Amino acid sequence: MSLNEKLRDDLKESMRNGDSLRRSVIRLLLSAIKNEEIRVGKELDDDGIISVLSRQAKQRRESIEAYSKADRTDLLDQETGELNVILQYLPSQMSSEELTDIISKVIEESGAKEISDIGRVMGPVMKLVKSRASGSDVREIVNKLLN
Repeated sequence: MSLNEKLRDDLKESMRNGDSLRRSVIRLLLSAIKNEEIRVGKELDDDGIISVLSRQAKQRRESIEAYSKADRTDLLDQETGELNVILQYLPSQMSSEELTDIISKVIEESGAKEISDIGRVMGPVMKLVKSRASGSDVREIVNKLLN
């Protein structure tokens, strides 16, 4: 079953169960997927859908950070709930150890020696980890290993 089909099935189930948060988040995700399909001019495969979901999760994380700084617990709870629903459809995140191993190999292969070589490392690593690690996590480990 494709990810798009799973989202549609889960939407129907959330409607039957009266789960309004899940229903609204899935509708939002399906809308974002449809907008991306219109933008690229073709139907998205699972990788494309995961990319859209990753962007949505990133937006929620940024909102959570902003709301926590502004002490807006009402909005913080809403965004956290939405993020938890989105994360159910994304692949599990890589552990710090797995990520460090991959980054170390890429640094060795690319010959990067100092922090100014970060561009030679980030691109290949992000292609390898795709949506299983955030760019900020990757950047943090790359900075640590190159310093």
